[in-house]
Amino acid sequence: MRYITYSSTMKQTKDAIQFFFIGMFFLLFLTVSCARPATEPVSHSELLLGTICRLTIYDNPSQTAFDQAFETIAHIEQLMSAHLNDSEIALINAKAGIESVPVSSQTFFVIKTALEAATVSSGAFDPTIGPLVAAWGIGSDNPRKPSQEEINRLLPLEGYQKVSLDEKTQSVFLQEQGMMLDLGGIAKGYAADEVAKVLRANGVEKAIINLGGNVLVIGSRLDNTPWRIGIQNPEAERGGYIGIVDLIDKTLVTSGPYERFFVFEDEMYHHIIDTKNGYPVKNGLSSVSIITTKSIEADALSTAVYSLGLEKGMALIESLEGVEAVFVDSQKQIYLSEGLKKGRVSFTLSDTAFTIASTL
Repeated sequence: MRYITYSSTMKQTKDAIQFFFIGMFFLLFLTVSCARPATEPVSHSELLLGTICRLTIYDNPSQTAFDQAFETIAHIEQLMSAHLNDSEIALINAKAGIESVPVSSQTFFVIKTALEAATVSSGAFDPTIGPLVAAWGIGSDNPRKPSQEEINRLLPLEGYQKVSLDEKTQSVFLQEQGMMLDLGGIAKGYAADEVAKVLRANGVEKAIINLGGNVLVIGSRLDNTPWRIGIQNPEAERGGYIGIVDLIDKTLVTSGPYERFFVFEDEMYHHIIDTKNGYPVKNGLSSVSIITTKSIEADALSTAVYSLGLEKGMALIESLEGVEAVFVDSQKQIYLSEGLKKGRVSFTLSDTAFTIASTL
């Protein structure tokens, strides 16, 4: 039997090509139009980081702000993509077990943050998952199910404790040949934070940054009320929501098996790999959404908490200050962290097919 492949991210990327060119024309029209009201939002989208990156500015839009923001994302991709042969991550991987590699301050910071997330989550999030990610190839044009022998061979190459960082020389060393870093679970979050800095430096105080579902809002809406951001229904197409959260200067990042997967011999295999056994995580969760102030942290936590499962994941969230989470399981039960239950962040159920659970 052959593989049946499906990736919502890949589908979005293909569907977005037409949308991208239409959007470019629309943006050009808005830019040159002198009749546009000052409060009319302006959006611009580009295909970067393997996804659709969409920026919407609600005050002080300018071509300079858009240009600098997308240049920032492209630069981060060039530094940190494991799929580009000349990226810093590719060079670190090529020199694994051989020598340390000096890197930019940006790459060093993201790797350091990824290792901190690995420590906090006891390895549920691990940036050294690269060999297993490459073996499965989920989200690529050629996904496959590795043999048990291959997985057994690759598992020992994983281990965030085997990454050495030298602050003085700002260099990175993977201690064993064959090790590979993969920052796919954290780079988009970092990019969102950096884009927010760029937009603010250009006088933008009200905007929405959406990097393939990693959402960060700047400020509040024009009437000074919170942004109302939907949490994706894991069983629906993009745009179907289970609930709405009210956010000001916060980020919302969701992880779940629905994002990228393929089917082989009637079984679904998704992209979130269990760092203990090398197979896609199986724990009954459909998605986990993280709400906090830094998107880089939310990005890593969404993967870590999903991998940990409901009980351990919720325990981790409750141990962290300023972090909230929405868990959705396969039975359409929704579990909210304490801050959401107590209204510190407002959550409104919008799909009555789902139910908010009272306890774990």
